[in-house]
Amino acid sequence: MKGNRMRAVLVANPKGGAGKTTLATNLCGYFANEGKKVTLCDLDRQQSSLRWMAFRDPDMAPVTGYFAANQIVLNLPQEADWAVLDAPAGLQGYKLSDYLRTVDRVVVPLVPSVFDMAATEDFLNSIRSDMRGRRGSLGIVAMRVDPRTKAAAMLEEYLRHFDVPILAYLRSTQNYVNAAAAGLTIFDPPRTRNRRDVEQWNGLLNWLEGGEAVR
Repeated sequence: MKGNRMRAVLVANPKGGAGKTTLATNLCGYFANEGKKVTLCDLDRQQSSLRWMAFRDPDMAPVTGYFAANQIVLNLPQEADWAVLDAPAGLQGYKLSDYLRTVDRVVVPLVPSVFDMAATEDFLNSIRSDMRGRRGSLGIVAMRVDPRTKAAAMLEEYLRHFDVPILAYLRSTQNYVNAAAAGLTIFDPPRTRNRRDVEQWNGLLNWLEGGEAVR
């Protein structure tokens, strides 16, 4: 992941409501505020990410985007520094394999509940099989959870046999909801308003930008 070539990250989970669009839009907000050219590729027919973009203030750091689910083979815009792909629920089979070949890293948002973890097990196994030989390219973000809770401990135990790192724990807060409603992210100014939440992204952002995951 060196040099100036475009880098791509897929945000995916087979279950709806896991926080894919929250992760994807906030990643775009981070890269845009770092002065990067970022493209949001909405792969979901519901087009939630593009709806978010429609509300975005043109005075904010710019994010471009398009609906990509109708492409037979995914072609990403090479003029961008970063492409963030917001995947639909239930993504599997040849489409999933196509996306995995196209991206540098895959982030799976996961809510630490029995139902969400069960729904994600086959998906994680499928991704690990497809990405064999690309160790370090798959990571988990624990959504709506405090790392000091029993739920977090349960998630860590569940993931142990997958050997996939938890890159960040993002707390449950209305800050994400309020920002999204205005086409914003927690990384848009004034960032001090969301300082606590911004800090929780450090491990994920370091990993995406080429660092090692902290286990």
